[in-house]
Amino acid sequence: MKKYLALIALLAVLVLAACGGSNSNENDSAETTEGEEESAVLKVGASSTPHAEILEEAAPLLEEEGITLEIEPYEDYVLPNDDLANGDLDANYFQHKPFLEETVGNTGYEIESIGGVHVEPMGVYSVNIKSVDEIPDGAEVILSNSVADHGRILKLFEAEGLITLDENAEEITLDSIVDNPKNLEFSPDYAPEILPELYLNEEDALVVINTNYAIGAELNPVDDALFIEGEESDYVNIIAVRSEDKEDESLNKLVEVLQSEEIANFILENYDGAIVPAGGTK
Repeated sequence: MKKYLALIALLAVLVLAACGGSNSNENDSAETTEGEEESAVLKVGASSTPHAEILEEAAPLLEEEGITLEIEPYEDYVLPNDDLANGDLDANYFQHKPFLEETVGNTGYEIESIGGVHVEPMGVYSVNIKSVDEIPDGAEVILSNSVADHGRILKLFEAEGLITLDENAEEITLDSIVDNPKNLEFSPDYAPEILPELYLNEEDALVVINTNYAIGAELNPVDDALFIEGEESDYVNIIAVRSEDKEDESLNKLVEVLQSEEIANFILENYDGAIVPAGGTK
């Protein structure tokens, strides 16, 4: 009887040991599998055109670096910074640095640029006015209510000889115009996204349209604009992140890929000069 009880006890010990070994192996295996599958995921907010399109081109390159890109499209210029600041996004890609600086000044958001990607030359469009020489006295100039773009737009008009700006002005605004020989009437009251519609409806006006909205309305800035910025513009579109994340390896890898030769070539070939890489056309 004692031998029988001892045999049962021995079997019980062996069974427990086997079960313990099995659980340990399963946990190790699960940890290994989890480690092997681990991949950085970046959620990036972007204007639908061209920013989201450029990100889609970059996504396979980022996959090779172990980074999965989730693209969140936006159609306005306010929510992408709101959502970045509150943590709904890891980064956004839709704005130039002056716009970001204005937003930070107004909101106190702790977000900043970690690199520039491309330039969208600002263009001036008109249905009925076909050349600068045809611009009549008193013509209306319709532009966005984005104050950050006003200095940029006014410099564009000055470059065409249409106005003269105060060279001593610390910040260029509509009040900086010191000479306006054609008495152009600047109307800075419109949301950027409705400018293409105004271009179609206000046929005798000059309408200044951001390139992403122009492309979305099937306008080619190179062919359709009355005049347009050159590629030397300082208004480079950037990747913005929360300040606490500016050293994040995956986010900086995102910038590196977007500044790569592959993406530069895509921009040059896909947008026919309407958009240029931050480094220009070379």
